[in-house]
This record gives sequence, structure tokens and C-alpha cells, in this order.
Amino acid sequence: MIVHRRLLQLADSVKGPIAACVGLGLAVSAAYVAQAVLVAAALAALVRGDAPAAVRLLAWAFAVIALRAALLWARETVRVWAGALIRARLRDRLIVHLSRLGPAHLAGVRTGHVQTTLVDGVEGMDPYFSRYLPQVVVTFCVPVALVGWLFSVNAAAATILGVAVAAVLIIPRFWDATLLRRGRGRWAAFAELAADHLEAMQGMATLRAFGAVGTLGTRLAGRAHDLYLTTMRQLRISLVETGVSAFFIQAGTAGAILAATTAGSAWEMFAVLVIAVECFRPVKNLSEAWHAGYLGITAVDGVEDLLSAPPTVEDRGTRHDLPSAPAIRFEDVTFTYPGSKSPAVREVDFTVEAGQTVALVGPSGAGKSTLAALLQRHYDPDRGTISVGGVDVRDLTLDALRGGVAVVAQDTYLFHGTVAENLRLARPDATDEELTAAARLACAHDFIAELPDGYDTRLGERGATLSGGQRQRLAIARALLADAPVLVLDEATSHVDARTEQALSEVRRGRTCLMIAHRPDTIRQADRVVALENGTVLETVA
Repeated sequence: MIVHRRLLQLADSVKGPIAACVGLGLAVSAAYVAQAVLVAAALAALVRGDAPAAVRLLAWAFAVIALRAALLWARETVRVWAGALIRARLRDRLIVHLSRLGPAHLAGVRTGHVQTTLVDGVEGMDPYFSRYLPQVVVTFCVPVALVGWLFSVNAAAATILGVAVAAVLIIPRFWDATLLRRGRGRWAAFAELAADHLEAMQGMATLRAFGAVGTLGTRLAGRAHDLYLTTMRQLRISLVETGVSAFFIQAGTAGAILAATTAGSAWEMFAVLVIAVECFRPVKNLSEAWHAGYLGITAVDGVEDLLSAPPTVEDRGTRHDLPSAPAIRFEDVTFTYPGSKSPAVREVDFTVEAGQTVALVGPSGAGKSTLAALLQRHYDPDRGTISVGGVDVRDLTLDALRGGVAVVAQDTYLFHGTVAENLRLARPDATDEELTAAARLACAHDFIAELPDGYDTRLGERGATLSGGQRQRLAIARALLADAPVLVLDEATSHVDARTEQALSEVRRGRTCLMIAHRPDTIRQADRVVALENGTVLETVA
């Protein structure tokens, strides 16, 4: 019986659903006890020869059985409701925290690990909160109350039963540390295997191209076998614990019944018999709930790692407004990525005047994308300042800054939704007319109209059903719809064609634009060019 400190802290946000499960669990146990006591009293009445009293008591017992059926239905219904609510609240909390961590955090972890925590980890916590924790409360309350009451009936039987209950709850705890350690090892292996499978699916085209499918498949099979062995070792310890618990349950029940054979009345003997059964019922249910909720205990490390991860940048800004067509100023900006020995950019100093386009050029690794990331505050510079419209970006709230900066990236990300849903990411309240207007400016309306369902056509994952140029034109339409005063074009001409060039000209109009580019035709469209090498500015050309 493991009650994890971090899980108890997480339970604070779902106290209502857990309390409902506890209340119904106690009510169901009370119904079982009431039925048992009524049956014991009816049997004692029959022994005394009082048939009418026995019939009345049995009638009450049947009424309690009907009530218990209703309570069991209510408990299962509440468990399902509580489980769904718990999963939703935990996932909401994790997603909100992930949004605070930003892209910089995700760049340092495996996507499969995060996905496993959000999916399998949260699924495992559902039964821990909705079944296991409520059953822990029931297990502590019911046996204590029953043993205490049984002392008024037969002290010897109550003593034996109390010792057996204590043994069942305490002795298996000696294996908890080993179980938890192996469970954490199993979860780590499971998360790593899940990450490997996700990576294999995402890179299947590359694996097939290099004939590496079989090699990777063999490696994944080996990891799966290691996970199986880890699970079996953990199961062996769990079975030992279950066997010890079963021994004390049977021994306690038998000992209490033997003690009751010296009872002075039939009522005492029947009462001891039924109470012994009801005393251990919550313990048996706890064992079942433990196995159902055990994944949540082992998965908490991943959840805790995610929730305790500090944001790369703190949202301490107080300004909520961004000037229209603001100038961007980099002043003596130096930044080193965490874990790196040399700066990615060093003493960078240049200005993008309001409404102008400045192209950043230079070899790979020169620091171009780093400057774009610093402008969006995915990181903060180690030294120097970046200002937008004369305001230090650190003085702006993250929502204000990122809402005022539209990005068209080299690798356009489109979600598995409709064209309209992907466009409305920029502005959820946009009308159909506004979607069409933005798509026309981005030279995307014609190909959208030719899709099977137009703007309601569902795109494949990452926009796989579209060409590279079409994906970029949709990204440009999304940027136009956002109507942000600052625009970052990060290699947005990687899938260039004449219509994409025309769309880029439209999206730059009236906006302050920082453009990362390599193509000479694209660079010539800039008002100024800043050449970078090894993180420093070599020259600025008007």
C-alpha cells in the first residue's frame, strides 16, 4: 500500500471527485456490513426458534441488498465520471505547463517521453485517484470500526481479527520499496520503448530508404523483451506480497471463527463469522485497486519531472500592447545555449526599422535562427537587450509578444484538421470571408478551392496531402490572418515558386520583417542585409 507524496499533492486539484468516490465506497461497505449483521441476527433467531423474527430480519436484508445494488451502480458511475474528470484536469495542467516551458524545453527531451507521460501516465493515474486512494480510506475506516465493535461481542475473536488485519496491512509494506524501485525502472524502460516506436514511425521513410527497417526492428524487439523480463520480475514480488496477504486473511478468519466456538450464544458465533468476512473485504478490494492503480505510482516520476521543469524564460512582463509597425533593435546581444561552451551569437547589434525588411544571411550555424528565437523569447540573451517598438521584450507579457510576432517557418506545421481549422489557429474568431481574403492574398485560395471539400477538406498529419509550396502558402495565409505587426520569415522560401514569392511580398507589406534567407532573389527583396558568421555581424548592406 503505497501513498506517494507527489500524487497526494496532485490529488489536491481533484479533491471533489476523490471525496465522492470515498463517500460511496464507505456507503457500499456499510451496506455489506448491514446485510451481514442482519443475516447473522436472522440465523440466530432461527436457532432460538423465532421464525417470525428471522423472516423480518431476512426481509430487511433483502432491502439492504437492493440498496447496495443501487449504491454499487452509483459508485461505478461516479468512478467513471471522476476518472474522466481527473484525466482531463491532469492533462490540462500538463499541457498548460508545457506551453509555459515553450519549444526550448521540447528541444531537449524526446517527444515519445512527453507523449507517454501525457497519455499512458495520465491513464495510469486515473485508477490510482478514482479507485486506489478512496479504497485506502475505506480500508482504514471499515476494519477498525468492525474490530472495535466486535470487542463488545467477543473480545478474543476481535483480538485475533485485529492482529490479522494489522498483519495484512503492515507486513507486505516491507516489499513496497523494492516494488516501487522496480516499477520506476519498468516505467523508464516503457517510456524509452514508446519513444523508440514513435521515432521509428516518424522516420519510416528514411529507414526504408537505407534498408534499416530490419536492424531497427531487431533492436526494438530486444528492448521489448527486456521490458517483459522487467515486468515479470516485478510481478514475482507482487505475487509474493499477494500470497502473504492471502495467508493472513485466511488465518485471521479461521482464528476468529475458532475463538467464536466458545461463544455463549448463537448470535456471537454468527456475528464473528460474518464480521470476519466483512473485515477483510475492503482489504481484498484494496489489493485489486492497487494493481489497477500501480501504473500511476510508477508514472509519477515522468509527471513530476514535467511539472517541476522550470520555464526557459519567466513571464514577468507587464506591458500588454505592441506598437503598430514597430522597429526591432538588437543591442550588444550575446547568447550561449545551455550546455554549450561557445556563444551562438556574440555582441550582435543592428536595427530593423519600422515597416522595413532585413535579411539575415550567413552559413549554417551563423546564428540566424538563434536571433529569431531570441526575438520571440524562446530564450533570453545572456547579455544585451532586444526591443520592439522601443520596449524591451522582457517587459512585454509573453502573450503580447508572441501575439504580435507572426512566424512563417521553413518546416510549416499543419495539424490533422481541416484547412479552415488550421488557418483559424491564428485567429479563432475569423469569419469565412476573412479566411478567403487571407488565402487570396497568400495565393492559396485557388488550390484550396480545388480540394475535395474546399476549406473543409481534412489535411493529413503535418499537411502530408499537400506539396511543400502549398503548405507554405497556407502558413503565409495564417500569418496574414494573425495580422501581427512583426513578421519572422525563417527560410520561408525553402519550397519557393512564383506564387509563393508573390504571397511573401503581400505578407511583408506594412510589417516590420526579419527574414532568414539564402536565395539571392529573396535577399534582393530586403531593404537591408545583415551578414552573420560564427555568431557575429560581419557587415550590414543597405
